[in-house]
Amino acid sequence: MSQNAKVAVMFGGRSAEREVSLRSGKAVLSALQDAGIDAFAFDPKEQPLSSLQADQVFIVLHGRGGEDGTMQGALQQLGLPYTGSGVLGSALAMDKIRCKWLFQAQGLPTAPFLVVRPDDTDYAAMLQQLGGKVMVKPANEGSSIGMSAASNAAELAAAIATAHQYDQEVLVERWIDGREFTIAILNEQVLPIVEMRTPRAFYDYEAKYQANSTEYLCPAPLTAELTAAMQQSALAAFKAVGASGWGRVDLMLDQAGQHYLLEVNTVPGMTEKSLVPMAAKAAGYSFQQLVLAILQQAQATRS
Repeated sequence: MSQNAKVAVMFGGRSAEREVSLRSGKAVLSALQDAGIDAFAFDPKEQPLSSLQADQVFIVLHGRGGEDGTMQGALQQLGLPYTGSGVLGSALAMDKIRCKWLFQAQGLPTAPFLVVRPDDTDYAAMLQQLGGKVMVKPANEGSSIGMSAASNAAELAAAIATAHQYDQEVLVERWIDGREFTIAILNEQVLPIVEMRTPRAFYDYEAKYQANSTEYLCPAPLTAELTAAMQQSALAAFKAVGASGWGRVDLMLDQAGQHYLLEVNTVPGMTEKSLVPMAAKAAGYSFQQLVLAILQQAQATRS
């Protein structure tokens, strides 16, 4: 990158995750500016893309319109290098259902599930097929938005109705009773595992962004063998969906010691307290070094 190159830090946007994106984007912008990069904020909700004047773009948009391949495609049409995954990897990773199909096709460990559309209403049969307790998720939302657990037909009907507010297709997944982890990937390097512990029913939006009761352990207290197996699964999942550059893979570990892939995030949270910076710190990266490494990948792959 030339000394005079301008970097647009793209954050905010119109998705349900706008508030989280605003926090992430401000942290990234500050880190780049502190490193001497000519970086500026660009919020596609407030400014038309046609007004964007930059040499490259650091994408910190979470959710629809920024993490799903649409913005990546627009930037490619403009000929602008950008951070993170390309169009296909972004679109596939955003779609939890197609992620699950890819995991299955690749023989990667993931919990049994059903795809539910608005006319599917045999809730008792769904519960019976998936073991009696389930997690319900919209296909294309992040930050646990629209997610809820259910263990009887009435709860399942309500959970599916909530998820259908966000998506026509809803993922109903067998409940995994166990521990929750995330594994960050940075330019092919698998970072130390983070374990998230919450007294809440699951690691939901409140546990992620509002509660003070959530605990984070990094590196996660796991055996060397289990750590290696989970990191290997995470990297395989990341590659299976065509993701690249940087991101995060979420997993569960059940009581029997079997791990299951949940999803891939191609633009995860980037506040100083977010999970990727936490894992990067355990690997020896400062927040600024992490941000610069992500930016460097954009130049290397799309220069």
